Order: sequence, then structure tokens, then C-alpha cells
Amino acid sequence: MASADLRDDLECSVCLNIYTDPVMLKCGHNFCRVCIDRVLDTQEGSPGYSCPECREKFLDRPELQKNMKLRNIAETFLSAHPDREESGVFCTHCVDSPVPAVRSCLHCEVSLCNKHLRVHKKSPEHILCDPTLSMESRKCSIHKEVLKYFCTEDEICICVSCSLAGEHRGHQVEMFDKAFEKKKKTLRNVLQKLLTKREETEERVQSLQEHRRKVEEEAAGDTERVTALFRDLRRRLEDLEKRALRDISGRAERISISIRDLEIKKEELSRKMRHIEELCNVTDPLTVLQESDTGDLCDTEDGDNEDRERHEKLLHDGGGLGVARVLHTGLSDIITEGAADILLDGNTANKYLKISDDRKTVSRSHIDQNYPKTSERFQCSQVLSSQRFSSGRHYWDVDVGGSESWIVGMCYPSIDRRGFQSEIGWNKKSWGLYWDGNQYSVIHGSKKILLPTNLSSNRVRIDLDYEAGRISFYDLCDPIRHLHTFTTTFTEPLHAGL
Repeated sequence: MASADLRDDLECSVCLNIYTDPVMLKCGHNFCRVCIDRVLDTQEGSPGYSCPECREKFLDRPELQKNMKLRNIAETFLSAHPDREESGVFCTHCVDSPVPAVRSCLHCEVSLCNKHLRVHKKSPEHILCDPTLSMESRKCSIHKEVLKYFCTEDEICICVSCSLAGEHRGHQVEMFDKAFEKKKKTLRNVLQKLLTKREETEERVQSLQEHRRKVEEEAAGDTERVTALFRDLRRRLEDLEKRALRDISGRAERISISIRDLEIKKEELSRKMRHIEELCNVTDPLTVLQESDTGDLCDTEDGDNEDRERHEKLLHDGGGLGVARVLHTGLSDIITEGAADILLDGNTANKYLKISDDRKTVSRSHIDQNYPKTSERFQCSQVLSSQRFSSGRHYWDVDVGGSESWIVGMCYPSIDRRGFQSEIGWNKKSWGLYWDGNQYSVIHGSKKILLPTNLSSNRVRIDLDYEAGRISFYDLCDPIRHLHTFTTTFTEPLHAGL
């Protein structure tokens, strides 16, 4: 009765069979994975999803959580209670209507149903076994006697005559029962090892699946950043873009291949386990003892070590760092043409700005620098470069470290030199990257666009493509990170400004 109750508890309410790969919904009800997937698929397009058992509603398609404990219970139950299908062996005496046999007598070479078994002779020479059609296989091929012993030296089943006078005379032999128990003990040890290995494999699969999800999320972000960067540098960076995108997609693909291989290995381990479980449930000693040697069923240490190494390598392959190295190297190769040598124009500097002797550094001062009055000098705290650019591609890097607030960018020479709107970005004649002490933004025509992230370094790059009408700003972290690009049609030469 208890077995029947347990079977009821282990039945999927959808297919009414014992659970196969059981999974659990948030409401706590369990189903075969295939069954619940099929039910949820039919609910696609409806306002929501629901549990087939309790009808609890879910707004989104519910996640399916593996129920490992229930799966083990179901597998153990099936192993202990195999389906008692007809064996194909019928009672020899029931001629009128075939009745399945329950035992076979090796001495009489007949098979018996329950009815005829009760009246069959009970003397010792009438050895009974599970129903079989091949009784000859249970007898010695030489002496035609029933096999009763197991020769431990030759690992073969033998009869009494083989032991006393045959080729196994003098060999160490064991009774079937003793040899049977030893073999089963060995099988159970192997089964335990395979179970442990299967669980380890399952954990590796799960960890790699989780890692693959993270890699795919990173890949989407990497792809977006790479695409944005190459939109600005398309003509020179086509090869680099393809290389970077190949690297991004390749990581997830390599993980998928490893998962596939592990799934195959898991299936193989499961197959071996099912075979051994079947042997462990066999009651006939001869069937178990005649099984080929099982010592090598668990001998996969070399493959396991390779799996572990590959697993660790995939989990710690650096993720986005690999893409970063590709981008950084590619950009460095392209940019080795050389940066523009920007010199500051002292005639435009505000009187409280101090310019270094090499004209490459500027800092604020509380002291009036007593510059001569010129029409080009700014009233606001900024200075322009002496160079102007009216064609070509150019870039330069600016170290902004140590400044409480700053703005860097480019402007037309016709920019106003008086008033608030003469500051870079606060008019239609300039474009700037701005740090106000709290927030980074880009600005043009007095319109600010807040940047979603802070700078990771104290150095920024300004890149100008005059013919394309682009001014781009980059954070010079490792790897270089694109911040923003202004696109327009330039009508005057451009100066660098800060």
C-alpha cells in the first residue's frame, strides 16, 4: 500500500507517469520539464501564465527550478519497482491458453506459472531461476550440469565437475551467493563514484550556463560599445570591428560547445548508471556474474581532469578583458600616427590663468597675471590653442586631474570673448565636455547632455574629423571608452579650447 501511495506522489499531474527531469514552479508544484514546457507554450499570447494544478497566476513565464531531490527519489523508486512486463516466457504446461511463467526449472528445463510452480517438485536438484528461454546458457557447456560455482582465478561460472575434475581443478572457487554479493558490492561502489561524477558534471553544466548568460549580457554591451566606436571611425576600423565582434561571439560559442560536450558526458554517465542499477536489481547471480568486468566503468580520471581544466579556463577567461585587449591594441596601432602638438595661445588666456613656459599646461591662479589687453582675450576662465584646424583628422589628449571643475572642447575663432555665453559649449560656435564637480556632461548651444557614467581616468581625448563634421570625446581608460560624438557641418576653422 505504501508503495502505491508513493507512486501516486511521484506521478506528474500532466502526463500521469513517474516524474522525468522534474522541475518546480514558484507555487511549489512539480511537473516533468517537457510536460510543463508544453503547457506554458500553449499559454503564450494569453494575458498571463498559470499553474496547471493550483491555477496560480504568473505575469511573466515562470522560471523552472530543477528539483534534484525529487528526481533522485523518482529514479530510486523506478529502480526498486521496475515495470513487471511479461518476460516473453510462458508456462510449459499451460498449452490451451499461454500464461506468463514466474520461474524456470533448470533440472526439468521447463518454465512454470504460479499454479504449476506450487505443485512442482521441491527437491534440491530442481534449481529454480527467473523465467528464461535459454536454459542451456545456465549449464556447463562441457558437463551439461547446472552452473553452481564461480572461479575467482578465471572469473568464470563453473559446475561441480569443472571444480572437482575439470580444468578448474585446484582453483579458488566461491559459491554463487558469496561471489554474487562481492560483485554487487563492487557495482555499488562504481555506482556511487559515477553518481558523484554525474553530480559534478551537472554542477559544471549549471555554472557554465550561468556564466554563459553573463557572457552573453557582456557581449551585448561590448557589441554596442564597439559599434558606437566604429561608427565614428568606420573608414579606418572595419577590420578591427570584425575582429572584436568575432571575439565577443566566440566566447559564448566556446562555452556552448563545452556545455554540449558535458551534456554528452552526463548522458553517458547516466547510461552507465542505469545499466549498473539494472544489474544491482537483478536477483539472478549468474546474470550479474557473467557481466563483463566493470572495473573500467569509472576509469575516466584523465577525461575528468581535462574537463575540470577546461571548465576553470572558461570561467576565468577574462570575459570582456579579452575584447578590451583587442580594442586597445587595435586603437593603439591606428593612433600611432601621432597626436597633434597643441600649444596654448597666451593672447586668448583669461588674466587669472597661468600658462606654463612650454605653453602646454594651464592652471588657475588667484593672482592677476598682468597680460596685455587684447581683443582676443577671454573674460571667462578659458584659453584657446594657437593652432587652428580646417581639414583632416586630428586628436589630442588632455590631463584634467586635480581640477575641481573644467571644460575642454573646440570652438570657432569667431566665438565671443565677453560674457557668460563666451564659455565653450554655451553657444552655437563651440562644443565641449564639462565637469561641474558633481556630474559629467557634453554641451553645445547651451544644451547639456548628461553622461550616464563617470570617467575612469584623469585623461580625456578630443578627436576631430573635419570633413566628416565630427568632434568625439573619449575617456582614456584601459581600454579607451567612447563618451560622445557631436556631428555637424563646420563653417570655420576650429581651435582647441579649455
